[in-house]
Amino acid sequence: MIEVLLNKLEFEYDIHSLIKAFFPEQYVGVSAEKKEYDEKIDIRMQVNYGEDTIQITWQEIVHANEDAQANEKPGQEEVKEIPGETIQVDFSDRVRTKNQLKQMLYRMLCDYTKRTLPWGNLTGIRPTKIPMKLLEEGKSREEIYRYMKDTYLASDEKIELATDIAERENAILKKIDYDNGYSLYIGIPFCPTTCLYCSFTSYPLVSWKNRVDAYLDALEKEIDYTAAKFYHKHLNSIYIGGGTPTTLEPYQLDRLIRKIKCSFDLSDCLEFTVEAGRPDSITREKLEVLHKWGITRISINPQTMQQRTLDLIGRRHSVEQTVESFKIARELGFDDINMDLIMGLPEESLEDVRDTLEQIMQLKPDNLTVHSLALKRAARLNMFKEDYKDYKMVNTQEHMDLTASYAKKMDLFPYYLYRQKGMAGNLENVGYAKEGKAGVYNILIMEEKQTIVACGAGASTKRVWTEPNPDGTHRIERCENVKDVGQYIERIDEMIERKQKLFAEE
Repeated sequence: MIEVLLNKLEFEYDIHSLIKAFFPEQYVGVSAEKKEYDEKIDIRMQVNYGEDTIQITWQEIVHANEDAQANEKPGQEEVKEIPGETIQVDFSDRVRTKNQLKQMLYRMLCDYTKRTLPWGNLTGIRPTKIPMKLLEEGKSREEIYRYMKDTYLASDEKIELATDIAERENAILKKIDYDNGYSLYIGIPFCPTTCLYCSFTSYPLVSWKNRVDAYLDALEKEIDYTAAKFYHKHLNSIYIGGGTPTTLEPYQLDRLIRKIKCSFDLSDCLEFTVEAGRPDSITREKLEVLHKWGITRISINPQTMQQRTLDLIGRRHSVEQTVESFKIARELGFDDINMDLIMGLPEESLEDVRDTLEQIMQLKPDNLTVHSLALKRAARLNMFKEDYKDYKMVNTQEHMDLTASYAKKMDLFPYYLYRQKGMAGNLENVGYAKEGKAGVYNILIMEEKQTIVACGAGASTKRVWTEPNPDGTHRIERCENVKDVGQYIERIDEMIERKQKLFAEE
């Protein structure tokens, strides 16, 4: 493990995130007080904040092998001093001080590990927000490049990608009403089975099949509140996600979409997405329901086109089901279909990824979303890591470059990007789309420029104040629904009260 001791709590989250980016497999403990750890400490770092300085000193601790020779004590330690560094700072400017600290720590970690990170010292999950803000200030691409290079030490490729996406997002978001508009998320927390890597709020349908209608009863009550509260606002986009929304029976899908259509004025709605998701939940009848109600965008998500990988990660569907579901959707007239892929899945080689992309290219999707595997604490692959320690999971810049080249062959252009903690290769997720097919909701959820009202178990509502703060950012507050389906059903009035408090000033 890596121990970081601070002489006072300052910038601890940034320090932790940056060290974790270099050492994803290590436990990193950051504290202002000395603690006892069960694990052996491999690196010990000290961060001292002075009046106008920050000093970092650190040591590498080499542990003798337990089966050392007789004249050596088992567990004996050798402490190696690593060159430290001190910088001058002005603590009254916290943003600049934070950046200076991260630059110093990044240089030290690069020297120690003999490698760099594609995004440099940038640890946030929304890197496009930086060039987006600079574009809004009238900055040129050259000025944006210089700022991201000097401040975050990011690679040229990532700066170019983030800036390209920010320019596309800027053009798309001009259609959005920030002052009088909002978007709506509806969560369906059921799945056919739980995938090995998943940490989303989802429950195997077999355990809840008899309570789905009760869940929809509670959900409709929350929808009624939302429709009444926001009747005077313009609804710009709707996203039904999960879980897997198509675990609902056709009559339940029909009921839910009918309720939405009857409750809201959709004259300003630019996009209505249903994440059909797993092919083993998709049927012709369900797709016919979606098409009948004029759903504009759907997802059919294989994650990979390698059958052995699907079996390993708990996706109980075949490659053939993915192809069949896609063909039915096209036959019914859907002209905006997204497909999700994950890079870094267990035991997948670069050639497996290439084969997957070849198969996807034959289907000609309108959107392709490429995820870098990110293992959250709640994912089974992480919770039971000992069971899967022999599985190789690799994602590199070469993987991302390969997906970008295939996206280009399919006339798909990058339009949104985000990052997650624990992401394989310290890379990113990128959404690609044909011209005119970019997912509006995806951009809104990342750029945090519009209020998103979320209904359903585990859903998180995000209120965005349109009046900017002095630093150009926007005030954002959230309220979350309980994750447990049974609790959501029983406590639906409390979920509505949470929203009432959040929007009390409306």
